Amino acid sequence: MEGVGLSANNKQKQNQMLPNKMRGEFTRNQRKDSEGLSEAPDLEFEYSDSDKWTIELSELYSYTEGPEFLLNRKCFEEDFHTHMPDQKWTELDLVQHRAHAMRLLDGLDVIGRERRLKVARAILYMAQGTFGECSSELEVQHWMRYNVFLLLDVGAFTALVELLNMEIDAACSSAVRKPAISLADSTDLRVLLNIMYLMVETIQREEATDSPEWRTIRETFKSELGSPLYNHEPVSVMLFGMVTKFCSGHAPHFPMKKVLLLLWKTILFTLGGFEQLQCCKVSKRVALGLPPLPEDSIRVVRSMRAASPPASASDLIEQQQRRARREHKALIKQDNLDAFNEKDPYKADDTREDEEENDDNDNSLESEPFPLERDEVMPPPIPHPPSERVCFPKGLPWAPKVREKDIENFLESSRSKFIGYTLGNDTDTVVGLPRPIHESIRTLKQHKYVSIAEVQIAKEEEYQKTPLSGGEEELELCATELLYQGILPSLPQYMIALLKILLAAAPTSKAKTDSINILADVLPEEMPTTVLQSMKLGVDVNRHKEIIVKAISAILLLLLKHFKLNHVYQFEYMAQHLVFANCIPLILKFFNQNIMSYITAKNSISALDFPHCVIHELPELTAESLEAGDNNQFCWRNLFSCINLLRILNKLTKWKHSRTMMLVVFKSAPILKRALKVKQAMMQLYVLKLLKVQTKYLGRQWRKSNMKTMSAIYQKVRHRLNDDWAYGNADLDARPWDFQAEECALRANIERFNSRRYDKTQSNPEFLPVDNCLQSVLGQRIDLPEDFQMNYDLWLEREVFSKPISWEELLQ
Repeated sequence: MEGVGLSANNKQKQNQMLPNKMRGEFTRNQRKDSEGLSEAPDLEFEYSDSDKWTIELSELYSYTEGPEFLLNRKCFEEDFHTHMPDQKWTELDLVQHRAHAMRLLDGLDVIGRERRLKVARAILYMAQGTFGECSSELEVQHWMRYNVFLLLDVGAFTALVELLNMEIDAACSSAVRKPAISLADSTDLRVLLNIMYLMVETIQREEATDSPEWRTIRETFKSELGSPLYNHEPVSVMLFGMVTKFCSGHAPHFPMKKVLLLLWKTILFTLGGFEQLQCCKVSKRVALGLPPLPEDSIRVVRSMRAASPPASASDLIEQQQRRARREHKALIKQDNLDAFNEKDPYKADDTREDEEENDDNDNSLESEPFPLERDEVMPPPIPHPPSERVCFPKGLPWAPKVREKDIENFLESSRSKFIGYTLGNDTDTVVGLPRPIHESIRTLKQHKYVSIAEVQIAKEEEYQKTPLSGGEEELELCATELLYQGILPSLPQYMIALLKILLAAAPTSKAKTDSINILADVLPEEMPTTVLQSMKLGVDVNRHKEIIVKAISAILLLLLKHFKLNHVYQFEYMAQHLVFANCIPLILKFFNQNIMSYITAKNSISALDFPHCVIHELPELTAESLEAGDNNQFCWRNLFSCINLLRILNKLTKWKHSRTMMLVVFKSAPILKRALKVKQAMMQLYVLKLLKVQTKYLGRQWRKSNMKTMSAIYQKVRHRLNDDWAYGNADLDARPWDFQAEECALRANIERFNSRRYDKTQSNPEFLPVDNCLQSVLGQRIDLPEDFQMNYDLWLEREVFSKPISWEELLQ
């Protein structure tokens, strides 16, 4: 007993020594284990294109950059007061504002780097809302919008793109060869990227109070940004070039977080977000003469409820132990109760409760809580009317879908079974088939769904078959098409570079000497000397990595979705290069962590966030205030990143059996099941989709022990009629020896598409126009080789004079 008491005291002492935050975690985990349930709160998260405007602005700056806000202000005010003494920016009229903005722009043309940097800092201070003359954050935001539209109107963005190009060329010609790269090495680039980001992020946000003039400026800027107007290529292509130069080691000092954030916002602005994608999809279906979408997917997902997460291993063991204890008690009391069993008023309730416990013994993923134990509740259970028990929603959230191929397969198998012959691709002839089969075919055709991708593939096959009579394809030069044409020559390198940075920023990655350094624009020149400074830098580094993951996940998802809508083979080209660059294991590695702690991470110091830090007096930072973080239930950016990565994984593996088998081979099922602990409906939906596609390959035992996960898939994921995902039947399309052939066939189709559409230099010589005019053909000068000219007499003798010619045969 003494030993037990001693260990209990030690635990109490250890608990007292822990910081408050960790102690809270410790006691919460203890409570969870003692109660035998792994309940997490429902997350009030609304998925959208990006976070609130103020948060997106604050994430641009690292906390190490804090002192530069005052430096920007100083550069602006020195210049401003030399031209306009005793004046305030906020008190001038539009004409004076324009005159000063033009004067600053002229200053960007000077040769001296120091002078140019001062002017750039003054322009950055304008884009930051001239905060020195503001008294509230709302006022800063108002002046930010005003100043940014003013700068765009006087042509600042064009000047910034030219300067950025100059800096990129200079950086690559004299690459920084320093053992330790810090914030100071990227000063010029950071200032330029900051202004460009603030302009793109501010202009793309529509406000109800915007004037018609501002709306016109926004639309013009949007089309210019997505077209090859700046430097003969879209701005996104220039930024992709910066990413590859950084990853190749030619420019290790590039501020990669800022580049990626600007790239993301540029793509989001020029191509459009998720709402615009849905509208484009609807209009494209109308243009192709396809029936409308069965539902609005965004609305359906938003109305879905989260389910309770699966029980952990400790929960299951504890439940089994409780059941064993109850069975033991029941055996002891059995003799005494035998006589009264018939009159026992609670017997029916007992059996019902035992059945419920049996149901709940596997990984509970239903929306009902775990049942309370009889031993813990003293009063006898009261039978509730059925309405007070679990209320399931009427019907399933998604309309079922059927592909043309599914109907063909069903008819083929039915014909070979009942009649003994097949008819190929005929989906109309039902002669000789029983009546139930007729009804099945009618149901399948009723839910048939033809995707835009299927129409595009059929059209492409037609173009390949009839290159001459098919005519020229009408190519709409939208922003997506222009971006694809811009990144096509180097798309594989861009994908590898993005995944390299994603790997370096993932929390599961170990720091390696050969990995790229993504912290160049967060580490100060002088490393911290106190514990407090180290803690602050630690928070800053973690936040920096999270923002990079957020930006890359959003870039990849937006590109995949827009390319798929524009042309399916553009999407397939990008997706295949992501798969070749090991994107699938990388995302699984990312999720192979404590995902709840990642989503609830508190890597932010709200007092240091812009614009709060430039308006309010900075409080004295202490270890407690740094540890506390914000009061949010979860970290928006981390949950956003997780959902994006799951959606990318779904896009890469959908209808691709070779890639589905990669999920099985990399043992993704336990990793994905752990992600179900996050009580957010959208995230759970994409996890369940990924589990659904591989269920049939996981074996009967897995399905038996995960029945609640299976029922959640049934409740939440769209049904594909005739899809036997819940059974282990072998799939015709999933023969293991076909996997390589599947990828090779897809690659051949993509290459044919790209060469037909974009490779005008190497067109097939057989399809070139032929000169069939006798005069021009005979009149052409043909240069014969020298050796032939030297031996011409010999050739005449051997090939003409010495050969007998039968003129009769020749004439016939």
